[in-house]
Amino acid sequence: MAPNVVPMDYTKDPDVKLPMQLIINMPELKENPFKERIVESFSEDGEGSLSFNDFVDMFSVLSEMAPRELKAIYAFKIYDFNTDNFICKSDLEKTLNKLTREELTAEEITLVCEKVIEEADMDGDGKLGFADFENMISKAPDFLSTFASVPDCCTSYLPVSPKLKTFLHTKFLGTTVNIRLCIL
Repeated sequence: MAPNVVPMDYTKDPDVKLPMQLIINMPELKENPFKERIVESFSEDGEGSLSFNDFVDMFSVLSEMAPRELKAIYAFKIYDFNTDNFICKSDLEKTLNKLTREELTAEEITLVCEKVIEEADMDGDGKLGFADFENMISKAPDFLSTFASVPDCCTSYLPVSPKLKTFLHTKFLGTTVNIRLCIL
């Protein structure tokens, strides 16, 4: 990947970090619309440079063998763009824009975000805490298999319930927009 970045003798500089640009160009992440957020979420410094341990952690969580609970924790971190420990409307807007490659209108994005929050916000505070998110993904049986390291963008999905899936399908039926409804 970048042999010149790794020193031959770790005793002099044991704190080697791979820059984000190298990592996001790996085949496993290259096509993922969340590649930067994924790397930032696993980076100790939050800037995207990964230590060896960060790198191993990232691919462990993205593997098919990782426990659902661990995948949920990191999926939540990835969607929490503003890092306030909640998924708010602006986080959902960014998520949908990345997923649809900005093919939806502002009105459509707002409608989908409002429906997701309306359905998933159990405590009525207008945003999704981790408990709300966990409840939402419990309704998405494909979550575990789709939150894996694969190159065709399937790693990034927003889990939705059958009720919301029906609403979205009805609302966007006949359009050219391809919303991945299993979204994580």
